[in-house]
Amino acid sequence: MNSRQRRGVILLVLSVLCALGAFAGVLSVIRDVNSKVGPEVSAYRLKDDIAPYKELSADQFQKISMPERWLSSTAVTDLSRIRGKIAVTQLEKGSLLQSDMIVDRPALEAGQQEIAIMIDAATGVAGKIDPGARVNIYATFKAENDKQKDQSKVIVANARVIDVGKLTALDPGQSSAERSRTATQAVPITFALDTADAQRVAYAESFATHVRLALVAGGSDTTVAPGERTYTLDQDK
Repeated sequence: MNSRQRRGVILLVLSVLCALGAFAGVLSVIRDVNSKVGPEVSAYRLKDDIAPYKELSADQFQKISMPERWLSSTAVTDLSRIRGKIAVTQLEKGSLLQSDMIVDRPALEAGQQEIAIMIDAATGVAGKIDPGARVNIYATFKAENDKQKDQSKVIVANARVIDVGKLTALDPGQSSAERSRTATQAVPITFALDTADAQRVAYAESFATHVRLALVAGGSDTTVAPGERTYTLDQDK
């Protein structure tokens, strides 16, 4: 082997050694990154803002993958955990869903039952009533004859709302009360009531000209005096 061949062999060996060194360096970097990042897990990001007390559904979230070590201990990694939950505060678009952002939907207390009625979306709800809210339920009744007077009544005071449904088109044939309404859309509102109040609401839903809700200020438990539960127009004369 002459000197030129020896130089060629040496250069070839050096090239192989450099390649092996570069490969080892890449493997070292990959191992270092993996040790810092770790395995990835699923997390859920909000597609849009969610108002407080709104019930949660899977289509409100986008599934993403990210390193497990970067997630907080309260991050929700299983979307089945939102079943039956509501937002406890205003949830912002793009935020990662955390378990401390959600709570169980308000449950029935002993002696209560759920009852749902359709409420005029414009005059009865106006987008401000959410699960957990307290409302007074008003019903207006037409006089049955000339000797009687049209009346407005507080049929239930401080009723607890446990669910607010989706906006629904009214069916004119649903009930006598809804046939008399001019509204075309309503929202099903579910209340937690005792038997007597549930009967009052059911009666009003069937026979009242209108049923409306008045939101009670948070933290208050204002009762309606017996003399203030019924109103007729001639009381202002």
